[in-house]
Amino acid sequence: MLELGLKVLASYLLGAVNGSLLLGWLKGIDIRTQGSGNAGGTNALRTQGWFFALLVMAIDVGKGFIAPWLLPGLDLPGIGLDPEVSREWLLLACAGAAVFGHCYPVWFNFQGGKGAATAVGALLAVAPAMLIVAGLIWGGTLVLSGMVGLATMASAVSLPIWCLFTAGSGPLLIFLVLLAVFVLFTHRSNIRRILQGEENRMERAMLLRRSR
Repeated sequence: MLELGLKVLASYLLGAVNGSLLLGWLKGIDIRTQGSGNAGGTNALRTQGWFFALLVMAIDVGKGFIAPWLLPGLDLPGIGLDPEVSREWLLLACAGAAVFGHCYPVWFNFQGGKGAATAVGALLAVAPAMLIVAGLIWGGTLVLSGMVGLATMASAVSLPIWCLFTAGSGPLLIFLVLLAVFVLFTHRSNIRRILQGEENRMERAMLLRRSR
């Protein structure tokens, strides 16, 4: 159990290295005082431009991938690999901890992003085929609505449904359900703005807008 605790903690700490906050600190700005105030890739794009946003995405996706890809099989000196710890559950726990760390980073007063990019990295390590489904749902929702937040929530909710019908129940389904609930929670402000008709739209990405 010591192995489980240490690796989950390490995954959280890695996830807490928030790309937009780290790069903003190096640049002398706090992204949380810019635009929507969210420390994520979308706000980084809107306020700092494409290059800054791409660097943010590289960091956030990268840490989400590294935590579950590297840590579960890492033989820690003096601890080793605990035979009583399920490798599958440890993989998923590390993935979840990295996403949680991004949203509530200890290094930045527990005020981070909404977890989408880090979740993409985690899925790349845990279930890469799921990214195809998520990408199709995300892209389709974006071109129809122009809402990045809605696209992210739709893709997150679609994954456990897809998993249920293709792979059945199991640890992965539980992980995807918890991830979808967490994404909805971190996007609660988006849900409120959508219901109030105040959500920002990326009109250049909207198919219906372009066809007019």
